[in-house]
Amino acid sequence: MTTTSTRRFALALTAGALLVSGLTACVPLVVGGAAAAGVGMVATDRRSSGAQVDDQAIELRAGARVREISNDNMNVSITSFNRQVLLTGTVGSEADKRRVEDVVKRVDNVRSVVNELIVGPPTSFQERSNDTFITGKVKASLLDAKDIFANSFKVVTERGTVYLLGIATRRETDRATDIARGVSGVNKVVRVVEIVSEAELQNQLNQAQQGGTGSSSAPAAAPATGGNTSGSRSSVPLPPMEPLPPLPSSSTPAGGVTTSPVR
Repeated sequence: MTTTSTRRFALALTAGALLVSGLTACVPLVVGGAAAAGVGMVATDRRSSGAQVDDQAIELRAGARVREISNDNMNVSITSFNRQVLLTGTVGSEADKRRVEDVVKRVDNVRSVVNELIVGPPTSFQERSNDTFITGKVKASLLDAKDIFANSFKVVTERGTVYLLGIATRRETDRATDIARGVSGVNKVVRVVEIVSEAELQNQLNQAQQGGTGSSSAPAAAPATGGNTSGSRSSVPLPPMEPLPPLPSSSTPAGGVTTSPVR
């Protein structure tokens, strides 16, 4: 079996597992992929190892915080990438939407929150299965592309809207957007990407090859807002968090998160 066939077979198995897990029950709150990531991701992910650990802790802590305020109308998914948090799913009111964002912002080391929660009824069984299927197709399409690194992006789908999270150059981001937009069933693509220059990316890759585990060289998208530095109230034992990287000076070109709907 060729390497490409092996990778596609492994991806198909993963997508199938996700589909089965997504259809077995309606879970009111879903923690994103970082908490389920294996140790091998440290070697291939553009985030620093410390940021990857932080993302796992952020998702677990944010999940615990949201559960404390949850009600029957909340169906929230939390995805953290390089300490940027994406909220997707549904809530019953605008007040609930703001309340979820507020509690997540106060979680340790959260730099910014992209609140894509929808006020309305929860997604149906068919919509959830379709979103899982779309996510698998987008991941497979990114893997098939020869001019970008598929692991640069995390893919989240909600009601046919595909969210791309990652650390990438402008060229890579535009290319990944075009790929996702071309997948059948995708209604819209939203980029939640930290844009880095080609030079910054090369420097980051060189550091990774040398075994560096320091803070990511990607620029911070926004200062921490309302971060709780006194510790989490979650009862789940969590690893210690790496301090946030310093914010870029005013002379540094703005990179940060690019959130732009693309139809």
